[in-house]
Amino acid sequence: MFVSTFEMFKIGIGPSSSHTMGPMLAAAAYLERLRGLPFAVNGVKAVLHGSLAFTGVGHGTDRAVILGLAGLLPESYEAGAAEAALAEVKANGVITPEGLGVLRFAPANDLVFNYDTPLPLHPNGLAFEALDRQGDVIDRAVYYSVGGGFVLTEEALEAGVDTAPRGKIPFPFHSAAEMLEMAAKSGRSVAGMKRANERVFRTDAEIDAGLARIWQVMRDCIERGLHERGELPGGLRVKRRAALIWEALQAERGMNLAAPHVINDWISTLAMAVNEENAAGGQVVTAPTNGASGVVPAVIRYWLDHVPTASAAKLGDFLLTAAAIGGLIKHNASISGAEAGCQAEVGAASAMAAAGLCAVMGGSVAQVENAAEIALEHHLGMTCDPVRGLVQVPCIERNGLGAIKAVSAASLALRGDGAHFVPLDACIKTLMETGRDMSEKYKETALGGLAVNVPNC
Repeated sequence: MFVSTFEMFKIGIGPSSSHTMGPMLAAAAYLERLRGLPFAVNGVKAVLHGSLAFTGVGHGTDRAVILGLAGLLPESYEAGAAEAALAEVKANGVITPEGLGVLRFAPANDLVFNYDTPLPLHPNGLAFEALDRQGDVIDRAVYYSVGGGFVLTEEALEAGVDTAPRGKIPFPFHSAAEMLEMAAKSGRSVAGMKRANERVFRTDAEIDAGLARIWQVMRDCIERGLHERGELPGGLRVKRRAALIWEALQAERGMNLAAPHVINDWISTLAMAVNEENAAGGQVVTAPTNGASGVVPAVIRYWLDHVPTASAAKLGDFLLTAAAIGGLIKHNASISGAEAGCQAEVGAASAMAAAGLCAVMGGSVAQVENAAEIALEHHLGMTCDPVRGLVQVPCIERNGLGAIKAVSAASLALRGDGAHFVPLDACIKTLMETGRDMSEKYKETALGGLAVNVPNC
């Protein structure tokens, strides 16, 4: 099993990796499919199903599909160009993707929200159709956005196709138990094994440059979030709070007036800054998803700013370790809120951050596994119930608490010797079983929980 660090941490745009990034990438994939067709295409239609329909407007899915069909990609997203492209498509009712000429696509008619017919393989399904001059369907493809910006075709998901990069990796652990066993035999850390696996596909210089780029985007996102003010889009009139709290914390610093627990405010504010940016549609890094993108960067920044032994030279080890844990959760359970609730998003993020922090603070591989398990265990059963389908309430604060739990989990693990009662593998299995048993109304549909019990207008 190999899920690359650079798949777990992808640069993209808010507010949702599965509902914004994934559909944009699916649209881009369909354009590529159209370029290979042996016949002329005159127009395109897109149909959103399941969770993508129910919370699509709040998550910007409609916007993402339009921009994807217009040729934009998450990693190179630029807000001004996106707004111009969106306005042009809506005004003219056509798209002009490279190599395909002018195609009819009027969003009001050709972007359909199908609330009644979920697609069978995953809650986040969308279909694209190519139309001839008469408006008849001459090609159709179904894609599934399976969480964290990962997109699979219907055929690939149905066949269980492994989309991981091909190559013989030296440490192919499929479970935490195998990870512990391989570490014991090799004498390597989790980060050391993960780096060795990445070397099959990239040089050390490329790995280091990629990790540096990930942290740069995370750091820049934190900084923007700590200084931006005003209301978030979407109609809930939620005010950004990170900048005001940060300003107050800076003013209190050094005055010896704060209680020790105020360190939690520092941690949660960093996470909230990222998720306020995500809610505003800014550039973020999936960690492992957009909805949970604040946890890992907040814990890294906390470590760098507040832990005396912290060293930026160990940032790569933090990210590699976190990615290894995220890969196990994705491979053996889910990182999709639409599939398994928020336990699969913020829970996974907290486990990743706890493992990374434990590793860079000198934890053994057993302690790292323990830290991840503690953090994940205490998110089990968490629902995904965004008010009005927006990634704002309760998502922004939830990232703050996920970061605090990650730090506490790492600290508890470091106080022990790595021996513990519940294995991480059992916790991951429980996550998936709980997700399967969870009512659909608690899985990113905005049909239950806070989404129906809190006035949202």
